[in-house]
Amino acid sequence: MMTSVDTELIRVLADPLRLQIVTLLAHETLCTTHLVEETGAKQTNLSNHLRVLREAGVVETEPCGRFTYYKLRPDVIAQLAGQFTDLAETARSAAENKRACP
Repeated sequence: MMTSVDTELIRVLADPLRLQIVTLLAHETLCTTHLVEETGAKQTNLSNHLRVLREAGVVETEPCGRFTYYKLRPDVIAQLAGQFTDLAETARSAAENKRACP
């Protein structure tokens, strides 16, 4: 049985600013203005990172007047965590497996 982890999602979350955004959104739904204040990033840079997160399905948008709020999709994070849990279990059960060298 081959256990795999969503490498595209890991790539998306590997960026420090995107990981900071995800961490902030884990605590509350925020608009771009809030995220600019919290991260210190430029609005255009932040918008590009939010687009990547949205396209990867990590966040969803919620229009509110002239603002757009961003909300974390915890099911996506939980699915990735589950993949890592499965990988850890595979490693535990295969701890004694050793392939002989040719």
